[in-house]
Amino acid sequence: MQKVLLKAQTRTEVGKGGSRSLRRNALLPAVLYSKGDSTPIKVQKKETTRLMTSGGGEHALITLELSDEKGNKNDHWALVKDYQTDPVNNELLHVDFMEISLDEKIKTVVPILITKEPIGVKNGGVFQQQLRNVEVECLPTQIPDGIEVDASSIDIGHSLHVSDLTVQEGVKILTALQEVILSVKAPKIEVVAPVEVVAEVVEPELIKTKGKEEKEETEGEQKEK
Repeated sequence: MQKVLLKAQTRTEVGKGGSRSLRRNALLPAVLYSKGDSTPIKVQKKETTRLMTSGGGEHALITLELSDEKGNKNDHWALVKDYQTDPVNNELLHVDFMEISLDEKIKTVVPILITKEPIGVKNGGVFQQQLRNVEVECLPTQIPDGIEVDASSIDIGHSLHVSDLTVQEGVKILTALQEVILSVKAPKIEVVAPVEVVAEVVEPELIKTKGKEEKEETEGEQKEK
């Protein structure tokens, strides 16, 4: 797992005004939670943002080098508990850290990493991933960056379950084993309605019967000839 050193200071700036003031000075408001207690702290915005955007920040084992107002420093092992971002520009606004002991097991969530495409997709099936993370219990030093799973054998009509995951010794999966991680469904076949062909009815040509006057006129022409 990723290990990071992050420098922090205790803070007296509180409220929205105090938080805005910190951000203007390239700092971030944060809180360190420890066994029911909470300590307001501030961290470097640039370093913390780099940590959170590195891809493993939420699961990184962090050494918080915390300084108080008198300059005294103490190291605290911590994990990111939660964070807040701006909904418009996704800028990091606030971070909560949870202090931990390296000798005590903790519960955390790690991502599932699909390493190979299911054979069912190559055969025309539709890939569906229902589960992207699982909860595990382990020592902080054993937290995996992710749990890899080879899905290449999954064909159309089959699924991959939590029970199919393999983890290192010391890591216990807490998510229900029967939970479906992914499945490959048969493609939907579009049913085309038959087109009804209507035959064109051709009416018979009517032969007009010559009237009496027309008949007499025709016979007169023949006599003149």
